[in-house]
Amino acid sequence: MLAIIGGSGLTRLANLAEERREIVRTPYGQPSGPLTFGHLRRCPAIFIARHGDGHTIPPHEVNYRANVWALKQAGASCIVAIASVGGIRADLGPGSLVVPHQLIDYTWGRKSTFHEGGGGAVVHTDFTQPYDPELRRVLLAAAREAGQTVVDGGVYAATQGPRLETAAEIDRLERDGADIVGMTGMPEAVLARELELPYAAITVVSNHAAGRGESKLGIRFASLDEILCQTMERVRRIVEMICVSRE
Repeated sequence: MLAIIGGSGLTRLANLAEERREIVRTPYGQPSGPLTFGHLRRCPAIFIARHGDGHTIPPHEVNYRANVWALKQAGASCIVAIASVGGIRADLGPGSLVVPHQLIDYTWGRKSTFHEGGGGAVVHTDFTQPYDPELRRVLLAAAREAGQTVVDGGVYAATQGPRLETAAEIDRLERDGADIVGMTGMPEAVLARELELPYAAITVVSNHAAGRGESKLGIRFASLDEILCQTMERVRRIVEMICVSRE
């Protein structure tokens, strides 16, 4: 069963034929909100809003462990994560869709593993390829089928938030090799890996990163909602086509 985690601009999946909503409890506390079960075309799917139904949970306070655990327990076989990002690379302007292939984690203090508490053997998780290659292929095929242009590959820099970055920090991220910057990519990706859930992401560029393009002197918040609203409709079409691509 396909699981979708919705980010900023996607607190509800309008094309999901809803069957029920379920409030779940996990050993790691409460998820961001109820799980919504339904179908995308012929495909059973689960949806959860990462920041809560009312977009009230900031990135550094999301209970990532509870979210991923709840999806696994509900029967998810893979996770497609939707997230808004800032574009660092010059060609990744507002409205671009990127399917990243790598990430760099700059977050701190977040509960980032299920393997803690002592008493058991130390577990090391291979994270060479943070996004599942096969699921990325499915996403790219779904985008083609839906007639939507996406960028194949990019390095996602996961920052702590909730504040946005300084222009100097974006310069540093670029030197490190990052193409896009967001606040929710980690530990979500590694937690899915620990539970052996294939995980891939569709990122929506909502703005130029700090110091770049239209954000040279500051982020223009007034335009973000409009960009997200327009671009998330394209994301919905891609997500709907995932089932077709997997057949």
